[in-house]
Amino acid sequence: MNLILVNEKDEPTGTMEKMEVHQKALLHRAFSIFIFNSKGDMLLHRRAFNKYHSAGLWTNACCSHPIDGQETITAATKRLQEEMGFTVSLQKAFDFTYKAALDNGLTEHEYDHVFIGYYDGEIHPDKEEVQDFCFVNMSAIQISIQTHPQKYTEWFKIAFPKVEEYLALHAAR
Repeated sequence: MNLILVNEKDEPTGTMEKMEVHQKALLHRAFSIFIFNSKGDMLLHRRAFNKYHSAGLWTNACCSHPIDGQETITAATKRLQEEMGFTVSLQKAFDFTYKAALDNGLTEHEYDHVFIGYYDGEIHPDKEEVQDFCFVNMSAIQISIQTHPQKYTEWFKIAFPKVEEYLALHAAR
């Protein structure tokens, strides 16, 4: 899979194979999806143990990368269906850029498009991607990240406070 390389303004600068991008720590386009139920709890999933990085760690509902020529919202909607087994209307919340060292000598350096959605239905995750999932109260997540940061993906620990801030400013739902 080739990822879209971008500059600090999210303007495409080329494409490159996914593993090479992560080995070279190059800035690339990505998306993160945060799903909430009607009680305001956030959907978390535990990454499958066979993932090439961050295996077995807890994170937001879904993350991935659009491919060249694909709209980011289209890629996000499709990937949520593939990974978690449901489709929901997503709204763009914000963008941010981060760089974080991962296991296996890899680095995420992403221009991340963050989407939010609301869902109370059944979840049928892809077992190749998802080990487990649950809805968790936002305060409990905040405490858990502070007391057990090793249980969470690097990007989730960076994005979570930004999502909290976004929700506070926009009085979600």
